[in-house]
Parts: sequence; structure tokens; C-alpha cells
Amino acid sequence: MNIYIGNLDYNVTESDLRETFGEFGEVSNASVITDKFTGRSKGFGFVEMPNNAEASEAISSLNDSDLNGRTIKVNEAKPREQRPISRPRY
Repeated sequence: MNIYIGNLDYNVTESDLRETFGEFGEVSNASVITDKFTGRSKGFGFVEMPNNAEASEAISSLNDSDLNGRTIKVNEAKPREQRPISRPRY
């Protein structure tokens, strides 16, 4: 299951997410989304957990909890929406 984590502190790392969610089970992937120009965190990330029961427990336990001084929002990630192809502007 792919899990969305929002309202992250800008200093949270992928290893912080692995450690936090690892308390509930196996974490196959953890990523903090960063700005491609500055490299700074955008304040959200994703964690993948192969066991849906463990992932559901992590979601219910960690939603509205504190991580590095911020109240995080945790829920099942929604599929990415298709964006229209942008045309180059001249």
C-alpha cells in the first residue's frame, strides 16, 4: 500500500520516515518529495508498505500525530491524476 504523509517538517528525511513507519511493519520504500530546483523538501512524502494490514494500522496510528514538532496527515495515497500535455509557448 502506498501511503501519503503531509505537513512534514522540512528537515524530515527518508530515514526518519522509514524509522517511524517501520515500527508498524516492513517498509519497502520511503521518499520525501523535494523541489527539483532548490532540493528543499516540499513538506510531503510517501511510504510503501507491502502488508496492507500493517499499512492500515500505521495510517490510523500516525494520522494527526506529532513528527519533529509538526502534526502530520497520513492517509492512503490516491493515484496520480493525468495532467494535460502542455504545449510549448513561443
